[in-house]
Amino acid sequence: MEETATPSISAMADGLIGSEIIKLANDVSDRISRGNQIYNLTIGDFNPEIFPIPEELKNQIIQAYTEGQTNYPAANGIVELRRAVSKYLSKRGGIEYGEDQVLIAGGGRPLIYGAFQVILDPGDVVVFPTPSWNNNHYCHIVGAKPLQIETSAENNFMPTAAEIRPYIKEANLIALCSPLNPTGTTFSKKGLTEICDLVLEENAKRGPSKKPVYILFDQIYWQLTFGETEHYSPVLLRPEIKDFVVFIDGMSKAFSGTGIRVGWGFGPSHIINKMKSILSHLGAWAPKAEQVATAKFLTQDVQVDEFMEDFKSRIQKRLIAFYNGFKTLKSMGHNVDAIAPQAAMYLTVKIDIKGCRTKEGLTLNSTEDITRFLLEKANIALVPFYAFGADKESTWYRLSVGTASMKDIDGFFDSLRNVLSQIS
Repeated sequence: MEETATPSISAMADGLIGSEIIKLANDVSDRISRGNQIYNLTIGDFNPEIFPIPEELKNQIIQAYTEGQTNYPAANGIVELRRAVSKYLSKRGGIEYGEDQVLIAGGGRPLIYGAFQVILDPGDVVVFPTPSWNNNHYCHIVGAKPLQIETSAENNFMPTAAEIRPYIKEANLIALCSPLNPTGTTFSKKGLTEICDLVLEENAKRGPSKKPVYILFDQIYWQLTFGETEHYSPVLLRPEIKDFVVFIDGMSKAFSGTGIRVGWGFGPSHIINKMKSILSHLGAWAPKAEQVATAKFLTQDVQVDEFMEDFKSRIQKRLIAFYNGFKTLKSMGHNVDAIAPQAAMYLTVKIDIKGCRTKEGLTLNSTEDITRFLLEKANIALVPFYAFGADKESTWYRLSVGTASMKDIDGFFDSLRNVLSQIS
């Protein structure tokens, strides 16, 4: 019998690798389905029962559906929302972009994809730090060459101009995120200014006849800063860089609205217009009712302020509790650590028990071993930084508090302390 040949697919699709986070999530879900109680701190999302969206936004969404706002929106987003975003950015972020420089899409991901497609040709170079979220996958999809910079705990895992400088001549895009997923850390004013100066210096050398180097600046967490941490924007630090920066932003993190799928990008008109063309062919717009509701909500200053004050306070409370818990374990002699929370919903933690032996006599030889040990013996699920492109043997982890209840934090540390005391 003649064998049937395996259907061929594109080289891009064939080489596209799965998400390490999804692999871990599947393992966690399997254990939960078998009745295990898991301290699942892997998810970059919010539990709506703990962190619901703003009540006023919910009511506006319901009202928009009631009014029949269910047809196609404009390809670049309804004008009322683009205008509201423009005013919101000006009032709260201090940056000026007109409504025609704003593009609405179904969350941040289509906008990142659109920016990669518009700026890059196959073989172009994208410089980005690791750990960071999904830049490697977008490079693969568009055929760009990824150039990864391994960052360090000493710099809070934020890239520096000195680290980027050796590669600036070949760069076409520098992908940055601040506050950063997965670390919850941010650029200092000095650190981001130096990167902006590096880009301006390089573009001056290239002149108008060569493609410039652009910055893709993902600031989806920019409103979730804590304590004395400040969010800095490239165009405020160096206004002359405005023609070379494309921003990614939206509702998903600052308003606990990951499932609402309303994101916005903004930047130079010639980039934004081409992104619009690409995304219109994909149909990647945000649902119209959610756009109508968001446009109304963003203009209601009192409701926005009240929500943000409570939302940020409860996220910060959890981050501080986990941070203090890790510092307590460290003071007890355990080889763990944490970076003080700065922003977003993430805490950077270190669990370095590599080389230790479990009470069953197994040696933890790798970070994968540690991650599996924590899940199987402590019912703790964290995402190792290697899932975000960092070195495979890094013992740093992302801890996300978006699904954490305060009452579970003591149990988390009781379980972690118990297993750490049993290894040698």
